[in-house]
Amino acid sequence: MEKTQRGIQSIEVGGRLLTTLSEVGEPMTLKDLAQQSDMPAAKAHPYLVSFGKLGLVEQNAATSRYELGPLALQLGLTCLRRLNPVRLGSAAASALAGTLHQTVALAVWGNAGPTIVHIEESSHPIHINMRTGTVMSLFKTATGRVFAACLPEKAIEHYIDTASHHAYAYPRSDLRPSWNAMRKTLKEIRETGMAQVVSEPLPGINALSAPVFDHEGRLALVITVFGPTALFDPALDGDNASALRQCCSELSHRLGHVPG
Repeated sequence: MEKTQRGIQSIEVGGRLLTTLSEVGEPMTLKDLAQQSDMPAAKAHPYLVSFGKLGLVEQNAATSRYELGPLALQLGLTCLRRLNPVRLGSAAASALAGTLHQTVALAVWGNAGPTIVHIEESSHPIHINMRTGTVMSLFKTATGRVFAACLPEKAIEHYIDTASHHAYAYPRSDLRPSWNAMRKTLKEIRETGMAQVVSEPLPGINALSAPVFDHEGRLALVITVFGPTALFDPALDGDNASALRQCCSELSHRLGHVPG
């Protein structure tokens, strides 16, 4: 049985004020800050004075509103510099594969396009020609479609213009018509936050892919779950999709992403 570690309650109580300021994201009056942190203003004020001395919060002299201070910014930037999306994603992929009993892959945008950087095999292995370093089709795979939907259009334009130089890309003449034909699908992916393929491009294999964003709102990586058609529910409101969506949301949050 895991032993519960003893903490300092007053720090945890005061931490609620910092959490509220972080979640709201804008200067707050003492009254509103205390109320949203579930404590009386008289109790919140001494914490804010101490946090101000440390630089964790600061008070605007003109409006008397509180906001996060320079030390909070420094701590956040230090944390962000230490974050490695692939390292964090690999751990998340391992947990997701164990939960769903399906194969999970991580992909980043490489020089040749959507590139697999990590694979977690399921307890029910599937036979697909994919390994670390495999470059996925931009428009024919769920992985590629998430990149096409979430990357800036200029990045996709550049990829299409230079695709003929990539050994793994299909001919450039095939890419631009595919992109034009896929625009409606890509819009739906942005709206639902997920791409879905059923028995394509590999017959008998279904897949769901979702994006992970960093603190600047940029696409950091894509997580894809694969499974045999008979054992894999590809529904966007199914259990596989729900687990994948939660995984990507939690990972994005760890990377500092704020939705919207």
